[in-house]
Amino acid sequence: YAKMATDSLGFNIDSPRWDQSTFVGRLKHFLNITDPRTVLVPEEELDRAKALVESCRAGLVPPGSSQEQLLYAKKLYDSAFHPDSGEKMNFIGRMSFQVPGGMAITGFMLQFYRTVPAVVFWQWVNQSFNAFVNYTNRNAASPISLRQIGVAYVTATSAALATAVGLNLYTKRAPPLLARWVPFAAVAAANCVNIPMMRQQEIINGITVTDENNNELGRSRRAAVKGIAQVVLSRITMAAPGMIILPIIMERLEKFTFMQRIRVLHGPLQVLLCGGFLLFMVPAACALFPQRCSLALADLEVELRDSIVAKHGDKVPYVYFNKGL
Repeated sequence: YAKMATDSLGFNIDSPRWDQSTFVGRLKHFLNITDPRTVLVPEEELDRAKALVESCRAGLVPPGSSQEQLLYAKKLYDSAFHPDSGEKMNFIGRMSFQVPGGMAITGFMLQFYRTVPAVVFWQWVNQSFNAFVNYTNRNAASPISLRQIGVAYVTATSAALATAVGLNLYTKRAPPLLARWVPFAAVAAANCVNIPMMRQQEIINGITVTDENNNELGRSRRAAVKGIAQVVLSRITMAAPGMIILPIIMERLEKFTFMQRIRVLHGPLQVLLCGGFLLFMVPAACALFPQRCSLALADLEVELRDSIVAKHGDKVPYVYFNKGL
């Protein structure tokens, strides 16, 4: 009966609802799974969603299940469970937490940019948050030791602090707007360090690549480099509009008399405005590149390419892998 229910629904739970080869299709997908409301879903409901998804994959849909229920279960599953391991991710590291978590940290980074102690504190908080996110969304097939996590965290935090404090001192006599852009420069610099360092095992040992039917073909370091580079660009893009445009808005607003009277509300206001930017930019940045990334056979390492050609001939023009988020 359950098998018949699956057939009658004509539904493949792992089939994307939207075309993932287009930006618009990917945007719709990530708008769905980065929905910040899913962070509030109880753990028990997430576990039930996982059980329903796994049952559906096995062709055993509980009687009475509608396609709408299955789609919602898949939304919860994709928002909370790692695509490689299927393990539940810590809620701080989930992409669905990027809006509430990121808006608070970014808003206060943009508000408290004038003094060195404030810059140091908020950059440290931001890099701690980023460390959670980067570790949570790594390619789970490449384990990383606690020592490597520590080195990555310290290195990225040092890069962010050096950039922020150095530029903060350098822009003391520059136009005020330039000083407001210092947090973005620090965030961009840290992302260029934090993500590759946190995922260094993927670069050292390579990541698993498959053919279009998900048959494993080997491990590739070049695939890892491509995936990580795309993630770095996505993360910088995610932060850019809010951290570049919002300072311009605040610079102009603060010239009004009413804004000068409510200085205590400037921080909360920037937090809310950051949330508005991130609500769209989190899914948009995630959608820049396909989650299932591809690499031409000709661009692989020689030994891996030769191995694939020897086994499959010219039947595998591209290899595929999870680039992480």
